[in-house]
Amino acid sequence: MPLFRLFALALVGLGLGACAADRDPPPGQPTFYDSMAKANVEVDVASAASMISGYRQNNGLGAVTADPELTRLAMAHTRTMVARDKLDHNLGKPFPQRIKESGYDATAAVENISAGYHTLAEAFSGWRESAPHRANMLHKGVTRLGIAAVYAPNSKYKVFWTLILAAPDDKPR
Repeated sequence: MPLFRLFALALVGLGLGACAADRDPPPGQPTFYDSMAKANVEVDVASAASMISGYRQNNGLGAVTADPELTRLAMAHTRTMVARDKLDHNLGKPFPQRIKESGYDATAAVENISAGYHTLAEAFSGWRESAPHRANMLHKGVTRLGIAAVYAPNSKYKVFWTLILAAPDDKPR
């Protein structure tokens, strides 16, 4: 059975167990079900790269790998959204300007943001069901990914997310 189909079945199971969302996952449960609605919890970037790569491959596209610099940029924007308790691509500076000013040399870069999803599986599902977010995850040519989730206990959202996908310009200068 293809990985995506197994993941889809797992998401159906997640929907049936929604009342248990605030409990700790059982031992051995995949990290994409870990709740980010807790202090000092970090999203498993490798698991996110694997999940999104599987989705891309099921749609005829190449895999993405985790990129520490993109993850740093995703974390910075997520913290900005938490600090202002607002979901917005343009807080601080617009996304294209943030990428350019960071020094990350990309031939393409896209960003998904969200809030209110407690797990990576929920955030991924929400992005997949939204046409603009899905288009970003299926953007041709991107090869790198950075992702961050930050717990905001005083926000109605509880968790803010940023996903950045990019194609670094590897040409020699």
